[in-house]
Amino acid sequence: MSERCVSVGVPVPGLGRLTYRVPDHLPWPVRGARVSVPLGSRVVTGCVIEAPVLPPESGMLKDVVEVLDQDAFLPESVVALALWVADYYAAGPGDALLNAMPPKARKGEATSFRRVSIAEWVEHLASRGAGPGDDAGAQAPALRGDKQRAAAALLKSTPEGMPLSELRKAGVGLSTVRTLERAGLVRIREDIVERDPFEAVGGTDRSMWTLEGTTPAGRELTPEQAHAYRHMEEAVLAGQFKTMLLQGVTGSGKTELYLRLADLVLQRGRRVLVLVPEIALTPAVAGLFRARFGRRVTIQHSGLSDGERHDQWHRIRRGDVEVVIGTRSAVFAPMEHLGLIIVDEEHDQAYKQEETPRYHGRDVAVVRGRMAGAVVVLGSATPSLESASNAAAGRYGHLTLTQRVWNRPLAEVRLVDMRQEFATHGADVMISQTLWDALELRLSRGEQSMILLNRRGFATVVFCRQCAATLECPHCSVTLTFHRAMRKVRCHYCNYASVIPKACGTCGGEFLEQSGFGTERVEAEVRARFPGARITRVDRDTIRRRGAIANVLNAVTRGDVDILVGTQMIAKGHDFPSVTLVGVVSADVGLGVSDFRAAERTFQLLTQVVGRAGRGDMPGEAIVQTLYPEHYSVKAAAAQDYAAFYTQEIDFRLRMHYPPTIGLINVVVRGTSLGKALDDAHALASLTKQAGPRATVLGPAPAPMSKIKDEYRAQFFLKGTHRRAMRDAIERALEQRPELRRKTVVDVDPYSTS
Repeated sequence: MSERCVSVGVPVPGLGRLTYRVPDHLPWPVRGARVSVPLGSRVVTGCVIEAPVLPPESGMLKDVVEVLDQDAFLPESVVALALWVADYYAAGPGDALLNAMPPKARKGEATSFRRVSIAEWVEHLASRGAGPGDDAGAQAPALRGDKQRAAAALLKSTPEGMPLSELRKAGVGLSTVRTLERAGLVRIREDIVERDPFEAVGGTDRSMWTLEGTTPAGRELTPEQAHAYRHMEEAVLAGQFKTMLLQGVTGSGKTELYLRLADLVLQRGRRVLVLVPEIALTPAVAGLFRARFGRRVTIQHSGLSDGERHDQWHRIRRGDVEVVIGTRSAVFAPMEHLGLIIVDEEHDQAYKQEETPRYHGRDVAVVRGRMAGAVVVLGSATPSLESASNAAAGRYGHLTLTQRVWNRPLAEVRLVDMRQEFATHGADVMISQTLWDALELRLSRGEQSMILLNRRGFATVVFCRQCAATLECPHCSVTLTFHRAMRKVRCHYCNYASVIPKACGTCGGEFLEQSGFGTERVEAEVRARFPGARITRVDRDTIRRRGAIANVLNAVTRGDVDILVGTQMIAKGHDFPSVTLVGVVSADVGLGVSDFRAAERTFQLLTQVVGRAGRGDMPGEAIVQTLYPEHYSVKAAAAQDYAAFYTQEIDFRLRMHYPPTIGLINVVVRGTSLGKALDDAHALASLTKQAGPRATVLGPAPAPMSKIKDEYRAQFFLKGTHRRAMRDAIERALEQRPELRRKTVVDVDPYSTS
């Protein structure tokens, strides 16, 4: 009799499918079921990829330890999508499959929801089922003591029963309840309760949330909105896969089109997936969809607790919800009958995952739409060059919204040349006089302002006045950032932190100075200038506490904030009608980065944040401080002219052979020293050249960030038009040097080259 064997994906980077034997005493696992399997000295949770499979011709097979699911845990559509991700992004199948599961399920936990112990009054239950002439409670034992009488009063007044936790708060302990249970007066049952993630994002009241361009019920769409909707409606009614780029200026009403299109899809019995780039945007989008579609909507993102994610994942899996809203990982939501996938702010780099598997949520969404026969809508005011070039080539439909709703004008933009400010007021100037005057004017009018600086902390560098040595992270090749609120310097890569030393570690000098600035210092200077103003800061340091971002957004919407200071988190999607001024400090901070996407990121960020001004009845203004007012990305953003930017940027990409005109793969090799990392990278690059003659190999060289978390890094790039051939070349090289697999990161279509 032949052995019963299955192919399993396990969560080890780069590791392929493994074959295991299924012992006769275990049930037969199906594709998509989870199994516990031995891997070295460990037992891990894996996912069945194929069953049955033929055993290998040689080698000893290990046995499956436990079959965790009788049926498929992951639906077939998600298994197929995860395996595509593993193949395209050069990852192990187990990594991709486990990434598609909620956190608890990755550890082998099979239960969902939380169980709550409920106490019920048995006499009440008995009398509820008694006949008209019966007295079911007449023979009940007598109550003894004040605590029992108090418990009886509480439970008799609550026919559905009370959780034991609530009884404890009311002064009735477990011992009292157990005594009543033994007397036959009380029954304790366990109820399964689903945790509601909307409790964590401020509830479902639509008035708490605003997002760009939503239209009150009954209001007609603008002519541009109506034209775009007709084309998307035709695609939905056709019932076939189609990808459409919806390019609309900020405030043009893209969200209202999403809502109406979702309504159409739901009426046709299909389901809707909505992706947003960051957790900070989820409350606003979810609130609007929840207000429109009620409890048919749920959310999925890493900001929820593991239990909440687990509960909602199972609701989705059972088909209890029809609209799912989440960040990039929600692209793997276990939904059947998908009819519409919306990727809002599709250009945002947050859709690119920086851990294995290094997938891009937007691109995976398009693949999922193709597999499901769904319509995919990619929305943005500043489309990525990838999506814009696909639209230009006819691969995507292209719809444009050039006007804001209600004929509101775009914000007037003024560029401030900081070189002149430095010449007049000195090199320490952070906020120009132009911006100070504009802030003061808005405060006098009772209007709101926003200030953007895409860099957190108080000072970016701490240095010795005597020898100029800087405080650097001992684990990463980066200077430490000073955070005044915590009175420490911190590394933004590994989170190392320490107090500022009393003397320089290099020369012993006692005078340590601070240079550079981040959002914390901007907030401090604005507070000092306007002590009576209500000022709030939004960055990773201030929104760590759960629900903090929702509270800030609510406060701004209510008018409880005069000036909002923040990083790029405040630049996206939010619609604050009373914000009439946006100030951008160090607009070109990203242009100094050695990355071919630097100009694109700068243009997108500036255009998005400028679009936050003047969204209500009052006109808006944006003041952009820059050292490079003539740079084409800054000029195009100031003019809010995407076409001008795209023309120059795509020409640059063509001449320099950069994506999207060509495929790119970034290969990073880690080592205990830079020399070791470079040696291994040279060996791997040489083998890759031999295996892949259809690609150009550039490097290796030290990575721009040559050390992160005590690991040194060297990198090389592959450029070519055949991604499959490039991936295969790297895979064949790693097969010849298997000891390098755990040290090597293969990033297909990278969004960062550092």
